[in-house]
Amino acid sequence: MASTPDEPLWLTPDEKEAWTGLVSLVLLLPGRLEAPLQHDSGLSLFEYLALSHISEAPGRRLRMSELAYLANGSLSRLSNVVKRFEQRGWVERSPDPEDGRYTIAALTDAGYEVVVAAAPTHVRSVRRFVLDPLTAADQKALARIAAKLRIRPVDLA
Repeated sequence: MASTPDEPLWLTPDEKEAWTGLVSLVLLLPGRLEAPLQHDSGLSLFEYLALSHISEAPGRRLRMSELAYLANGSLSRLSNVVKRFEQRGWVERSPDPEDGRYTIAALTDAGYEVVVAAAPTHVRSVRRFVLDPLTAADQKALARIAAKLRIRPVDLA
């Protein structure tokens, strides 16, 4: 479809189907992944992802800005969550020794136990709602598409 400078290039039926499918995933999938975590561990998906990413980082330490990106949240949201983690004894924050402008979140042994206990529930949900319905070729295509659409803040590139 042709467009004028004032009129957008409208989506074709195939483009609309692709866009609608993506929006459905983005909006509905997090709730499906979060409900079992909330039920079994009392963690939101964001909280689990934050703990999980720290647990997988070298030395179980990660810059807060990197963690915000990985957990898909703002620094202010992450700061509030990490403050609660600190109060529970799961995480400790400290200035980055390499660059004091940054803050490091470090997972404590207690925090590691929390994420290890919650991980099986999360993996079962990921398999049920994402991986099991897909063929190996579908999974590779999904990974390829996700890599093309990935948005990474400039300061973390």
